[in-house]
Amino acid sequence: MPFALHTRPSDSQKRDYGEAVLIAGSKGMMGAALLSARACMRSGVGLLVTHVPQCGYEIMQLGIPEAKCMTDQDEQFVTHVSLPRGTDVVAVGPGLTTQQPVQQMFHDLLQEWSRPMVIDADALNILALHPDWLPLVPAGSVLTPNAGELHRLAIAPEQLSAQYGLVVVEKGHHTRVHCPDAPLFVNTQYGNPGMAVGGSGDVLTGIILGLMAQHYSPAQAAILGVSIHALAADLSIPSIGALESLLPSDIIDHIGSAIQSLK
Repeated sequence: MPFALHTRPSDSQKRDYGEAVLIAGSKGMMGAALLSARACMRSGVGLLVTHVPQCGYEIMQLGIPEAKCMTDQDEQFVTHVSLPRGTDVVAVGPGLTTQQPVQQMFHDLLQEWSRPMVIDADALNILALHPDWLPLVPAGSVLTPNAGELHRLAIAPEQLSAQYGLVVVEKGHHTRVHCPDAPLFVNTQYGNPGMAVGGSGDVLTGIILGLMAQHYSPAQAAILGVSIHALAADLSIPSIGALESLLPSDIIDHIGSAIQSLK
């Protein structure tokens, strides 16, 4: 690890560890929001606020009671977001879909929020539909594309990082983290093929969001997040047996052990 993990003094308060906002979910895709939220909480965030469509309210309240839940004016999609005053960092994308009202919401968010954010999944797909919006993405933001999303963006990850000042997490075998002001990081130490399952990326988004809220730099949060995510997957295998049986929720359950191991 190219930097030291933070330690917590005995007089810590929740406000010391940031307030994160997760904008995620749509009808039939609330699992993505729930996985990201649970991973964010396990990563050590002080406060988490989720913004989801109305159909996701009970799912989030029951699935992650530790987080606050804001609901959209729309029943099925996230269409309008008003960020809480104390927001430190925002993540957007898991399970959103690319419906036109969702696209407009994301554009409005890019115009409103000027600090680094985490952009994943359908938010990346919306950027692929509107490449002219890339200059609106705040410098230092962390983008987490898989191979398909990167292909739709139609730009090399190193160019995306250098041209727009972004941290690009190129997910895959030996995930690569491209930073505009730091050497390329390649994760060759942790991870396994069991991570090739839907929802694994949503977990990574939540981890990175939680770390950025705790005042790790975007590059540090991305590198540490990738390491925690992959190591947690490795630590899951002894209890579940086969790689094929690994679930994203197993990774979440082992985030704490991964953080302790890295310390």
